[in-house]
Amino acid sequence: MFVHLETRMRARHDLPAGTLHRLQVTSPLLAQNRLGDPAIREVVVYIPHGQTGEGLPLLVDLVGYTSGGPAHTNWKNFGENVPERLDRLIHDGEMPPVAVAFPDCFTRLGGNQYIDSLAMGPWATWLTTDMLTAVEKAFGCGGPGKRGVFGKSSGGYGSIVHGMQHADVWSAAACHSGDMAFELCYLPEMPGVLRALAKKGSIEAFVTDFETGPKYPGSALHDLMTLAMAATYDPDPDPSVFCGIRLPVDWETCELDPDRWAAWLSWDPVVMADQPEHIEALKSLKALWIDCGNADQYNLVYGARRLTRKLTSAGVNHVYEEFNDTHSSIDYRMDRSLPFLAKALVSAAR
Repeated sequence: MFVHLETRMRARHDLPAGTLHRLQVTSPLLAQNRLGDPAIREVVVYIPHGQTGEGLPLLVDLVGYTSGGPAHTNWKNFGENVPERLDRLIHDGEMPPVAVAFPDCFTRLGGNQYIDSLAMGPWATWLTTDMLTAVEKAFGCGGPGKRGVFGKSSGGYGSIVHGMQHADVWSAAACHSGDMAFELCYLPEMPGVLRALAKKGSIEAFVTDFETGPKYPGSALHDLMTLAMAATYDPDPDPSVFCGIRLPVDWETCELDPDRWAAWLSWDPVVMADQPEHIEALKSLKALWIDCGNADQYNLVYGARRLTRKLTSAGVNHVYEEFNDTHSSIDYRMDRSLPFLAKALVSAAR
């Protein structure tokens, strides 16, 4: 592991800029994947201007499908990247100073749901152990009661599930437009992926042709996402199965396989909220934020409404907001959630 200081441009030149540090985290844990993905991962860490990181709360950014955490620190046209957003929010007094980690969790199948999988790898365990240990040791930030997790889409899914399953690690979570109500967001993709696989002949041929390029049709990315979800939620334990991918539907008729689909649903946050241990975990959080656009094109708003209804009924203290937008280009919602998380973690630390 090494630390490298990086300078960067910022959207508002009158703001004092925080610094970005790059860590390389080598973890034997991540070698336990069937995709051939690397076990050495980059984690970019934001430290606010004038701070060393010592004693600061730590937020961890879980990005959406097709992205990796360091991408949120790149230059962004017509707007702010996340560090620039943090510079502004902290400078303007909207939120207290926090350290923020941007881990690279990209995979061969295009993304991550941030849970442990026999095929994809033990990502939840890595995030809550090796990754956290490396960041907190390097900067003296975070620690029990001072850690939060946030994300959008697949990252929003990861955040809410981590809140349910790892409340001993995280004290706050924000889920922006997270995957939930699987029958609405995933099942509509099944006919399309079956047509794509029929053209290629096999899952392996589809994935390797996608990787070969030189380009792919737009629909292929959605098909790859469906395969990634299959490897995440219900991986085939047979090591000879390519990337552990098996679908929850019949290849000829698209009929649901009840056992396979039940395995998927066991990871649906709306279904998980029926389990008392998950409700108690969410109740223990210092802050829980959930939001979704009312025109979300992946139907995620309906899952968000179902989840918040269950949480309200169960007495889970949380904020739920709907906003007039789709699933796309909604980073501005972090202006609401990040101060909410940071203030809760600072207050909890006192």
